[in-house]
Parts: sequence; structure tokens; C-alpha cells
Amino acid sequence: MLIHFCYSPQGVYAQVAQLPTRWTKAALAASQPLAEYPRPQLQRSQWLCLNGTWNYQGGKAVSSANNPASPLTFPTTSQKIRVPYCPESVLSGIQRKQEINMWYQRSFTLPASWKGKQILLHFGAVDHQATVFVNGQKVGSHAGGYDAFSFDITAWLAPDANSLVVAAYDPNDGRTPSGKNGPRGDYTFTSGIWQTVWLEPVNHDYIQAIRLLPDLAGKQLRLEVKASGAARVTAVVLEGKKEVARVEGRAGTAFSVPITNPKPWSPDSPFLYDIKLTLTAPNGRVSDEVMSYAGLRDVNLGKVNGVVRPLLNGKFVMQLGLLDQGYWPDGILTAPTEEALKFDIEYTKKAGYNLIRKHMKTEPQRFYYWADKLGLLVWQDMPAIWYPDEDTLATRTTFRNELKAIIDDHYNSPSIIAWVPFNENWGAFDVATITDWVKGYDPSRLVNGNSGFNNNPSYQKAYGDPKNGDFVDTHIYVGPNKASEPDDKRAASLGEFGGVGLFVRGHMWPVENNAYAYEPTKTALTDRYVMLLDQVEQLMRYRGLSVAIYTQTTDVEHEVNGVLTYDREVEKMDTNRIRAVNQAVIQAGLTPAGKQE
Repeated sequence: MLIHFCYSPQGVYAQVAQLPTRWTKAALAASQPLAEYPRPQLQRSQWLCLNGTWNYQGGKAVSSANNPASPLTFPTTSQKIRVPYCPESVLSGIQRKQEINMWYQRSFTLPASWKGKQILLHFGAVDHQATVFVNGQKVGSHAGGYDAFSFDITAWLAPDANSLVVAAYDPNDGRTPSGKNGPRGDYTFTSGIWQTVWLEPVNHDYIQAIRLLPDLAGKQLRLEVKASGAARVTAVVLEGKKEVARVEGRAGTAFSVPITNPKPWSPDSPFLYDIKLTLTAPNGRVSDEVMSYAGLRDVNLGKVNGVVRPLLNGKFVMQLGLLDQGYWPDGILTAPTEEALKFDIEYTKKAGYNLIRKHMKTEPQRFYYWADKLGLLVWQDMPAIWYPDEDTLATRTTFRNELKAIIDDHYNSPSIIAWVPFNENWGAFDVATITDWVKGYDPSRLVNGNSGFNNNPSYQKAYGDPKNGDFVDTHIYVGPNKASEPDDKRAASLGEFGGVGLFVRGHMWPVENNAYAYEPTKTALTDRYVMLLDQVEQLMRYRGLSVAIYTQTTDVEHEVNGVLTYDREVEKMDTNRIRAVNQAVIQAGLTPAGKQE
């Protein structure tokens, strides 16, 4: 247990980290937590991080933060909160329960070198509705707990000090996408600002967004640049410092960059090309320059020995991974530090997996950067909406809008190879239609319309197998017996299995802990895991299984079925043995047999 003393105008009070991680102390001590550049695939040299200490007012007693017309007044005695940690976390410094209404305030002064620039205010994510005021004036609002958004705040800025107020409203009513972070979710409910807040100067004409579509088979990278004005775009592709391609195009019009002898991206060889994009006005003046990166890889379905399989760069790669929920005992939805954010990916690679299924939440862009850079396939879930049959026009429209926003946010990451719109029928509606829509919107990736369609919550009708998309996907605990088998058009996935628990005293969340099954020792748990993976190999060889996802990366609050404890301190199985069997199964996939009849 770690006790941290916070200081406020009301006095000194203690915050107790019930289960600290190795990063908790550093996160609490940082004057500006998570200060790394937050958008690696659209990077400029100048920016200003606004993470750190903000003034705060929250709870049911304060004014409604639901799209207010004017900002709340902050007295000099306001409580302090540490952004970007949610108010329910110990790292925020206040550790509250379900605030619903949250008001944040801080002042900032722009660098003198930014004079004459347009100033953009960026938010990585705010759960769920955010309204922004600058110097007392309303700038705009945004709805969506998992996607990034920004405002041009130039018109409201003062020459010297500026005041920024953010109102965040999150009723936790199950009518917006919330995943495990909702009224029927399993874990601590969280709200408010939970990703980096930052400022950026740009010229009047600047690159607003880019879309990168790799085409390894065609030896090219397709580019689309959205800019605030019609202008020429120069794209330079770099291999290290060596220029390998240079093409000119126009903003707003897609164009392709041919790449001779392209190096493919894969988990075994996660090669990334750097990309420099320059925006030039008709008068020849350079108005913007950004750096990005891309991995060249192709993902599709094909038949191998008569069996439909997912193909990576034209070859079947057995996808073996972990269900990754991305929760932390100190930061809840937010990793305490960059090192911590990277740690789960590094351990997954170390243990011999090639895939994670990011379950019921998204992560900051830097998480996907590390997956891209270190080489790990990602299945990205859409956070569930819980009550789509209540106020259907609003709730279903919200789900569709936020699904599109999440796809747009993470479209450029080569590590993401599949989208998962629904999980186990939770909040499911129009499953086949939405599965087709996702496939049409992003045909470069696979789509698993309803992972674990054989399971269903008691409160709503099961939609079951949508009969379309790219996977036949069931969940079996403990499994993997009777896992999915492929059909004529879809590959077979065991979207969740395992979930075998081990109690590790001193490293568990202080609630009643549980799992789908238990083993008494590290050795026994390792033995059982090896046996389960031997069975997975049999299913892959002879029953057409192509994907197996074990539950889960870490313990999460009451669940003790992680490969790691919740605080990431204890490897609950023999990692060398886990790696050996994982790699053996993946290698066996290089020469799979045909499906037995």
C-alpha cells in the first residue's frame, strides 16, 4: 500500500494507493505526467502539453456540466486534480466515485514564438460530453468518450495569460458507448478527462488529417491529406535517413506513392517507413510540414489447403494472443506512465504472443505506436453500448457515430488488423448491417461482427451469429474444446478462452476475487496452460481454427485470471515455458493440415 500526501487550500490529505504499481510513485511525483508527444502519426516540432495540476469542482452538487452555456467560476481555494487521470483514480489526487459533473480549469501562456499562428487545442479523450471555454467564452462541445477532438481557439485568446475551462458530463446511464466502464460493466466506473490535453500552433493553411492505406502487393502506399486550403502536397518516404520515394499530389485528392522493393511489416519484422509531408501554397510558400510513419502490410482472407484462413502479407499466420483490457489499479483507464503503457506490449511479445485483442476500450495513440513499432497484431473492440433499445434514435445514432470516429482515429496504425463492433451480444443491434458497414468503410481490414456470439446477457435478446463478416467466433471457458470451425466464407476464431486463475497474496485488488477455474501453484497453472495450447494446436491443424485469444493479460480488479497480476509485478506462469508453447503453436501454423471431415 502506498500513501501519497496531497496538498490543497483545504489542508493536507492522504491518498491511498490500494494496489500500487512500480510506476505509481513516479506518476505521482511528475509535475507533468504523460508528457510524450501524443500523436505520433501526425507530428509537428512545436507543441505545449497541458497535463498536470488543474483546478477542479465536481459531483452532483455542482452546476450541470451537460453542455453548459457559461463556465463555472473557480475560487482561489478550488480543489486540485492531476490531468489526465480520471477523478476516480488515486493518481488524480482526489479519488472520487462517479462524479457525473466535472469542471476543470487552468491558465496558460503561449510561447512568444507562436505569435501570429492559429492555435489548436487538442484532447486525446474526455468521457463523455465535453464543453470547452476559453477566457469565459464557449468554444465548442464534443460527445464521445474514446475519440480525440480539437478546437481552433485563436479567436478567443488573450495576449498574455489565458483561462481554459472544461466541463465534462458523464451520466453513466448505458446509453453511450462505455464498455466495461458502464452500468453493467465489471470494473470501477470512470469519467472525465483521461488522455492528454495539449496545444499546437499552425499556419492558416495546415494539414488537418491524413489517411494511410498500405498496399504491399501493389508495392505502394496510398495517401490522402486533408488540409484547410487547396495546396500541393509533397510526400517523401524514408528508410532510415535514405529517401526511397517522393511524390507530389493535391490536398483533398488521394494519390499513391510507389515503393520499390518494399519491406513488409509483420510481428516478426515490424519495419516502419518514415514519411515527411509538406504542404505548399500556390505561391510556393511552405505552410506546413509534418512527420508520420507507415507499415506496409496486407490483410485478407484466403484458402489454405481448402480452409478459409486470415492471411497476413499473403500467408497464413496463426493468431495467438491475449485479451487485453487496459485497466490499471492506480490510473484505471489511464496507464500511469509511458513506460507502463509500453510494458504490457513488451511482456506480450516476451511471452511469445503475436496478437492482442484490445477489449471494450481504446488506448491513446501512443499505445498503437508501440504496437506498430514493436510488432504486435491488434484486434480493436468497439466499447459496448448497454441499452440500445431505449431511446433508439439517439442511442443507436450515438453508437454508429462513435464507431466511425474510433475507426477514423486509428485507421493509420498497421498493427490493427481487425475491428470488433460487438462482443457477446452486449448492446447488440443491427449486427449484420453494422458488420457490413464497417467492412465497406474499411475494406483493408478484417471484421469480426459479434465476437462470442454464443454468449448473451440476460437482459436482451441474442442476435447471435450475424452470418457475415470475416470470422465465425465463439467464446468457450475454459475451453478450447468445441471451438469455432470455419465456413465457406469465414475463418474460425476462438475469441476468448482460458481464464484460469491463481491467487497471489499481496497482489490482488481488495475485493472478492474470482476466475473461471483455478490452479493452486504457478507450476500447476503453467502445466494447464501448456495443455490448453496443445489442444489449440490440434484445433488449428485439424479443425480449421485460425485465431485463439487467451483471457487475459493481467488480473483486473475482481478477476484473478491474468497472465500477470493486476499490479504487473508477478508473472503468474513460467514465462519461458509459455513462450515456448506459444511459439510452437504459431510455427505449426506455417504448415497446417486441411480440415478433417
